[in-house]
Amino acid sequence: MRVLIYFLSFCLLSLAVAFIALYSFVHSTDIDINNYKVKLSTQIYDRNGVLIANVFDENRLYAKFDEIPPKLIEALVAIEDTSFFEHGGINIDAIFRAIIKDIQKGRLAEGASTLTQQLVKNVYLTNEKSLQRKLKEAIISYEIEDNLSKEEILERYLNTIFLGHGYYGIKTAAQGYFHKNLDELNLKEMAILVGLPKAPSTYDPTKRLDLSLSRANAVIKRMYSLGWISKDEYEQNLNYKPVIYDESLSKNQAPYIVDEVIRQLKNAGIEDVKTGGYKIELSIDLNTQQLAQDALKFAWDAIVKRDANIDLNQINGAMVVTNPHTGEVLALVGGIDYEASKFNRATMSNRQLGSSFKPFVYLSALDLGYSPASKIADIARVFETVDAKGEKLIWKPSNITKNFSGLITLKEALSKSRNLATINLMLDCGLNVIHSSISDFGFHSVPKNLSIGLGSFGVSPYEYAELYSIISNYGLKQPIYLISHIYDKDGNEISIADKSPKEIVKAEQAFLMIDMLMDVVNNGSGRGAKLADIELAGKTGTSNKSIDAWFVGFSPEIQVVTWFGNDNNKPMKKYEGGARTAVPAFKYFMQNYIKLHPDTKRTFDIPDGVFKRQIDGKTWYYTNTSLLPKINNSDITLEQIEEEGLMF
Repeated sequence: MRVLIYFLSFCLLSLAVAFIALYSFVHSTDIDINNYKVKLSTQIYDRNGVLIANVFDENRLYAKFDEIPPKLIEALVAIEDTSFFEHGGINIDAIFRAIIKDIQKGRLAEGASTLTQQLVKNVYLTNEKSLQRKLKEAIISYEIEDNLSKEEILERYLNTIFLGHGYYGIKTAAQGYFHKNLDELNLKEMAILVGLPKAPSTYDPTKRLDLSLSRANAVIKRMYSLGWISKDEYEQNLNYKPVIYDESLSKNQAPYIVDEVIRQLKNAGIEDVKTGGYKIELSIDLNTQQLAQDALKFAWDAIVKRDANIDLNQINGAMVVTNPHTGEVLALVGGIDYEASKFNRATMSNRQLGSSFKPFVYLSALDLGYSPASKIADIARVFETVDAKGEKLIWKPSNITKNFSGLITLKEALSKSRNLATINLMLDCGLNVIHSSISDFGFHSVPKNLSIGLGSFGVSPYEYAELYSIISNYGLKQPIYLISHIYDKDGNEISIADKSPKEIVKAEQAFLMIDMLMDVVNNGSGRGAKLADIELAGKTGTSNKSIDAWFVGFSPEIQVVTWFGNDNNKPMKKYEGGARTAVPAFKYFMQNYIKLHPDTKRTFDIPDGVFKRQIDGKTWYYTNTSLLPKINNSDITLEQIEEEGLMF
C-alpha cells in the first residue's frame, strides 16, 4: 500500500510539474501582475495631528518595504516559507510531501504554499481547495517570480494579509494591537504578527492571548533553531508578554464631523474615500469640539429640566464654531447624541432664523447711508394681501413685548429686537432694495415679502456661520471649511475648494454692525451672554411659536452659531427662545474656551475711517458713508450735524 501511495504521488507530481511547465511556456494566464491595487484606509486628523477616525472598507495602512524591519522579514520567512529566497515561486519538495498526506487522508488537507502562492491566493484567486486552483496558483506564482523581486513580493504579501480583529496588513496590525509603528516593535510583537496569517481568528491576541503567545513562541523557537537569533534573544523574548490593545477599528471621535467630511469629499468628486488611502487634515480642534458638545448638552439639560413632559426624541440642537477671519471650522456638533440620531442638524437642516437675521436688514440700511443713530418708527402696522386662491389675508406683526417705542435709533431697535421697527426700516429702504441686498449677501431662495425681515425663511447653522462672517469678518465673506488639506496615497495634495474671501461691504460699515451687536450683548436681548474682560457681539433669534431658538455670537477671534428646536418642527414651550435657550450654550462655551485659551483676543479692532462722538454719555460710531443719516425720511447734511449736534 505504501509503495502504491508513493507511486501515485510521484505520478501526480510529475503530471503537475509537466502541466505547469507547459502552461507557463505558452503564457496563457491573463492576469496583469503589475496591476496591483489594494483597498486602503483613509485617515482623518484634527488640526493638531490627532487621529479623529479611520474610514475604510478594509482597514489597511500601507507599508513600503523599507518601512518593514529586517527581523520581521526573518520571522515571517522562518515560520511560513524558509526557502523563500531560494525557490522560484513553489516548493516542489513541500508539494510532494503535501500530496502524500492528501492521499493518505483521502482529501486535500495539506497546504504547503509558499509566500508567493499565498499572495496569489489572497490577491488573484479564491480559497477553494481543488487541484485545478492549486495548479493555477502555481502558474501565477511562477509569473510573479519572473516579474517581481523578492522584496516586492514581500511588500505585497505583508500589505495584503488579514491579521485578525479587522486589521489588514502588517502596519495596521502593529498600530492596532500594540499602538506602535513597525520600527518600534520588539521581537515578540513581530512574532505575534507573523504568526497570525495561519489562523487570524484563532490567534487574535485580543481574544485568545494564550494561543497567540504560544504561536509567537513557535516562531521564536523556529528562528533560534535556524540560527537567526541568539540564545539571549531567544530566552529574553520567550516569556515576554506585550501590552495588547483592544479597541474599535474606526476610532471615530467625532462621528458628525466624519460623516460630513465624507459627504463633502463625495460632492467634490472623490468617490473612493473608503478605499483610496487618503490623508485628510481638518480645521477641527478636538478639544474645542468636545467643549462645543458639552456646551450643547449643558443647555439641552436645562431645557429638559424646565419641561418634564418634553419629547426627548425630538428636542435637539446644533453648534458650529468657526474662526470667521480664516474660515476654519473649529467645532461642529450635529446633535445631542449621535447614537440616538445620526442626522446632522448643523449641516443638513434648514431652520427659520427668527430675529437672528435682523442684523442683515440693518447692515443693508447702513450701506444705504443710515447710521446706528438714525431713527426709525417703532409703531404698529397692518398689511393686507391675498393668498394663492385670491382670498384676503391680514398680517399684523407685533413686538414680543406687545408695546411700541415710537421713534428709536437703529441701535436700540436691534438691541431690543423690535419687530415693528425692523419692518418699518424695510419699508423706508424699500423691500426690493433690501431683498436685493440679502441676495448679494448670499442668502438663497428668499421670498420677497416683509416677513423676511423677521427671519421667516431657513438656512442651516453651517451655512449661517459663513453668512455671518460678513459681519464678524469686517465685511469679508469668508468661505468656511472643515477640510484643510487632502493628500492621496502617494502624498500628492488635492485641492477641492476655493477658500478666498470676498468683500461684501466695507470694513467700516461692518464695524458699525459689530458695535450694534455688542450692544445687544451688553444691554439687549443677548445680555445673558455677557462676560467680563472680553468684548462679545451677537444676536438672539426665535422663530414663530418658539419653533426655533438661535444665538449667533462672536468674539474678536471666534464665532459660535447655536440652534435648538424639535426635529419634527413642532413648537417648544412658549418661554423657550434665543435668549433663554440658546444663549446659555454660547456662554458655557465661551467661558470654558477662554480658560483653554487665556491669550485669546479680547477687543474688537476699529478700522480706519470709523469715527466716534459722545452724546449724552453714549458713544456713537459713524463712517464717511453714514454722515448723511436719514431721520423721518429726510436727509440731514454734515453741516447740520456739526451745527446742531443732532446725532454725534
